[in-house]
Amino acid sequence: MKKMLWVIGLLVSLTTWAKGWKAGVAKVIITPQTAIWQAGYASRTHASEGKLHDLWAKALALEDEKGQKVLLITTDMLGFPKAMSDRIREQLKRQFGLSKAQIILNSSHTHSGPVLDDALHDIYPLNETEEAKIAKYSRQLEAQVIALAAKAIQSLEPVEVFAQNGVTRFQVNRRNNKEASLREQTELKGPNDYAVPVIKVVNTKGVLKALAFGYACHPTVLDIYQLSGDYPGFAQIELEKAHPEATALFFQGAGGDQNPLPRRTIALAKQYGRELAAAVERVIEEPMRPLTAELLTAYAEIDLPLSPPPTEAELLKVQKEDAPYMQRWATRLLNEKKQGKPFLSSYSYPIQIWKIGDQALFSFGGELVIEYAIECKKRFGHEVFVMGYSNDVMGYIPSATILKEGGYEGASSQMVYGLPSVWDARVPGLIYQEIDKLATQVGLIPK
Repeated sequence: MKKMLWVIGLLVSLTTWAKGWKAGVAKVIITPQTAIWQAGYASRTHASEGKLHDLWAKALALEDEKGQKVLLITTDMLGFPKAMSDRIREQLKRQFGLSKAQIILNSSHTHSGPVLDDALHDIYPLNETEEAKIAKYSRQLEAQVIALAAKAIQSLEPVEVFAQNGVTRFQVNRRNNKEASLREQTELKGPNDYAVPVIKVVNTKGVLKALAFGYACHPTVLDIYQLSGDYPGFAQIELEKAHPEATALFFQGAGGDQNPLPRRTIALAKQYGRELAAAVERVIEEPMRPLTAELLTAYAEIDLPLSPPPTEAELLKVQKEDAPYMQRWATRLLNEKKQGKPFLSSYSYPIQIWKIGDQALFSFGGELVIEYAIECKKRFGHEVFVMGYSNDVMGYIPSATILKEGGYEGASSQMVYGLPSVWDARVPGLIYQEIDKLATQVGLIPK
């Protein structure tokens, strides 16, 4: 009788797990094997010189009790350009039947990772040899990401999934606080969102399998010539050291106008990494919200209009007077104009929402500024998670306020990314309109 009851209990337990979540994780080193130009700072003058630590791509696959899957891929990179992202997602669709709505390709935006091809066209004075190295590395990275995804999907096993927001406060709004005088300030100005979103995955043996966590802050502590993941890299190292059987995946939030300040030393990058890791540790040590095994996804690419391009006279002025990378931008546009090539008048912009149980996760392309995260939380609750730098990083995504004010995030950064002009004033409204539309598809109701 006791044996029969034990068997019944086991069957009930197995049935419960069968109806619950499955998850698979994988990771791979993506550190370039040779010196390569680093992405993120136009002031750099030569290729990389070694590494502080390895760069990683990591994957978390989730499957709900109906067999619906999603795949989160995080990388220690500046950002996936559209052409590369599209190729990767198309391959994942062919191999695993995953739609764009089911895939997020997020990058930490470290400024100490390698340059990728088809990105930041005019910043770097690259010769043919360097361009060939970048193209070779980019193809290798694509293959690694696809193999990584396959490994994560093939390793699915029964798990429980939890979510919660933590907090840490080393981000500083860089538009409203001068870095040089920060030590003298007694208060910080400008909008911020200090949330540390955390997803915890635990297997049937109670072993921590994965920690996916985020923060909205530029990884720009370091501007040296050694490759690294900057503070997110150090945070992942700390968490995996504390939990050897777990994979720690960092995703970047709406950190377009947020900097880690003060900065510029390796010790500070390690400090911020430890602070972020400590914020995650606090969350997982306290009760977290269990998520029911149901996935809902929605995705769209909307045409965001660009302002009219500069005139030939304006381009000629930039070509003569501005910084070298701006001169290269102007020269390229002038050449395209002579060739009769039309300038872009709009850009296809990706937005998506995942609902993991009752946890909403908003994902945006580009260098999303913090006001979008704040607005999403006003509309859908302060527990939602917000990612920027996902699926395509084509430029900054300024708020209406920043578009009016201009400056780097509102205007000149578009040239850094090679776009012919700044965003039209309608852009923020179009993004919010699409957010509300996608939210209805996954059952989210604005407050």
